[in-house]
Amino acid sequence: MDKSDITLERMRTFVRVAERGNLSAVARETNTGQSSVTRHLRELEEALGVALLSRTTRRVMLTEEGRRYYANAIQILRLVEQAGDEARSARGASVGTVRVSCTAALGVRHISRLIFAFQDRHPGITVDLSLTDERVDLVREGVDIAVRLGPLADSSMRLRTLGTSRRILVGSPEYLARRGRPATPGDLAGLDGVRMSNIAGSEALTLEGPNGETHLVPFDGRLRVDHGLAAREAYLAGRGIGPAHLWLVDDLLSEGRLEPVLPDYAPPPVSLNMLIVPERADIARVRLLVEFLAGEVLSIPGIDRGPVEAWRSAAGGDPPT
Repeated sequence: MDKSDITLERMRTFVRVAERGNLSAVARETNTGQSSVTRHLRELEEALGVALLSRTTRRVMLTEEGRRYYANAIQILRLVEQAGDEARSARGASVGTVRVSCTAALGVRHISRLIFAFQDRHPGITVDLSLTDERVDLVREGVDIAVRLGPLADSSMRLRTLGTSRRILVGSPEYLARRGRPATPGDLAGLDGVRMSNIAGSEALTLEGPNGETHLVPFDGRLRVDHGLAAREAYLAGRGIGPAHLWLVDDLLSEGRLEPVLPDYAPPPVSLNMLIVPERADIARVRLLVEFLAGEVLSIPGIDRGPVEAWRSAAGGDPPT
């Protein structure tokens, strides 16, 4: 083999194996056999004359030459994709796939609707939407954009603060009629709480009062759930009261199927952020979806414009130019 055998297909296969560390995962991702993935890697290494990967029975790791080649390969593939985007934009077309990861309940109730509207504007763009509350590794999972609620760990991803999500305490009218409507934060101690088991500190409620004061109230109950949609159903079923993002229950409040509890007191709002893989941020279709979501997310009930709405590294640093 010679250098002409260094094809983009083989380079893409190598990059994904380097990122995922697993040949079978890449085979599933690309809908090819593992033997094809292995062949692409072997042919690329033969063309280069160096070993890029070190294989064990459990995982695949980059050699020193592989690390250097990976850094250059992702830049080459990015330029190839950008060149294609620019050629297509000359005739007004944007095509290809954007992979999005989103907090599950928010994705079901609202982000999916925004993506439908985006695709109506850009029919050539496919969106692969994954709904999960897990903090996935965007690069390893091949995700371009992640929409996340709450604080984020330091990361090499670019971050855009979209706004803040208001929260309120809710319960069903039937439950409150049976157990009584609290008048002060201290009255919550006599009510059942629906707790989120996947949120640290859920055994206590922090409430902000009408004069800016903070109340810390013990919060317990017989039901714990790990999903916002399950909490929504629990409130409806009269299993207790609890905090909810306004966008999670706005329809139930307007229909009178849930009602606010202690409306003058509220849990602190939660930040809503978008993470972007830096190497994907300048691809036209990714950029189009990022700007669309940033513009439309404020139409979601209870999402308010945050103090900062700009690009930055999640680990700090200057915004991109």
